[in-house]
Amino acid sequence: MASTAPNAGAASGPSAPPDAVTAPKEGRRERKKRETRTRISDIATGLFMARGFDAVTVAEIAEAADVSVNTVYNYFPAKEDLFFDREEEMVERTSALVRDRAPGQSAAAAVLGRLREDIGERNLYAGIKEGFGDFMRVVRESPALVARLMMLHHRTADRLRQTLADETGAGPGDPMPELVAYELVNLVDLVTRRATLSVADGVSPEQTARDALARLDAYESLVTGALLNYATKPAR
Repeated sequence: MASTAPNAGAASGPSAPPDAVTAPKEGRRERKKRETRTRISDIATGLFMARGFDAVTVAEIAEAADVSVNTVYNYFPAKEDLFFDREEEMVERTSALVRDRAPGQSAAAAVLGRLREDIGERNLYAGIKEGFGDFMRVVRESPALVARLMMLHHRTADRLRQTLADETGAGPGDPMPELVAYELVNLVDLVTRRATLSVADGVSPEQTARDALARLDAYESLVTGALLNYATKPAR
């Protein structure tokens, strides 16, 4: 899955405040490395989508990208990294939503509120983006990718567990950070997985979004108030 590299650098000028911090400009070496990584990932994704993950070798990817096999491994230590090349972004996203929640907002409100926005935008995170059904088809056809996806969900939940513990000051023996983290991640997964399957089955994005919102409302109605109000950020 090709990554989208962030824009490097930051604009500066007379209108910038005196204490503004300007991001370091991306050097030529860093730019070339980023471009090489993106090219390898894009080519690998195209091959995986056309032939399936297990049918494509790293040697074939290297040849198509006009680089050595060692170069591919320098950028992507495992073949699965070529497919899930935005894994760290996905793992960190839910925790970032919780850390950045507004005063008076709970962890669940931050996560589920963003999921509603994702569904409304019909984007990648909601599983409704056009073509995402084909992406997940490749995943389901490969035991290695299924295992990696399960690990991604586990890492996301465990990262959220640590974030919730930090945000609430929970002690080592407190089960709530882990319970809330896994419940929220599993709930999001249930909604987005069904949306992905719906798109893959040819259901329109509009209908898929409506069904996803209804499903989210139904799931949320079954969740206890203790979970929904957990880690509410103190009002300023």
